[in-house]
Amino acid sequence: MNATTDSIRILLCDDHRIVREGLKQILADTPDIEVAAECASGPEVMHKARVEAIDLVLLDIAIPQQDGLDVLRQIKQEMPRLPVLMLSTYPEKQYAARCYKLGAAGYLNKSADTEQLVAAIRKAAGGGVYVSPQMAETLASELSARSSSHERSPHESLSHREYQVFQLIAAGRSVKEIADQLELSPNTVSTYRGRILEKTGASNDVGIAMYAVRHQLMPV
Repeated sequence: MNATTDSIRILLCDDHRIVREGLKQILADTPDIEVAAECASGPEVMHKARVEAIDLVLLDIAIPQQDGLDVLRQIKQEMPRLPVLMLSTYPEKQYAARCYKLGAAGYLNKSADTEQLVAAIRKAAGGGVYVSPQMAETLASELSARSSSHERSPHESLSHREYQVFQLIAAGRSVKEIADQLELSPNTVSTYRGRILEKTGASNDVGIAMYAVRHQLMPV
């Protein structure tokens, strides 16, 4: 690692070892960026963020044991000055706005090129917020639409957990499968499902899936 004394020290979290190794290899040729620590699950992120001397967290959304957005929320509560750059396979349209609202310093799709990744890390570590050109255009369009209509889409009123359940229902998962994946009780999932039906105006799970398709919110 060609790290310098002024390098940006990163905590890298992704549950796929091959992804972590790939990112480390990409960043190894960038003198001012150093992968100082790595982990593969939500609880590990919190532990290492507390004990390691790091300048930024590079965090995947889909990590085991604790959802990446929950980890983001917890980091911003405990360490509000620590920048968190989200990295995901999910399209920006699905999750980026939620990440920014929770305090993320940026959102990158894993298909981003090396220059974009390095630029995002430097921007976030410097105290700024990285927004890709594509996301900037999307956010501008949404703000323009809201200012003219003064209304939000129904799914924007879903809480983070409701949105998770919404996505899994749209993907065809059963209440039990959702409960197992999110480590919730089936009754709790059913409660969230009821709120989703009420907020989106859907009458059943098929209606939820159709709503997701119509608004381009289908999980990938």
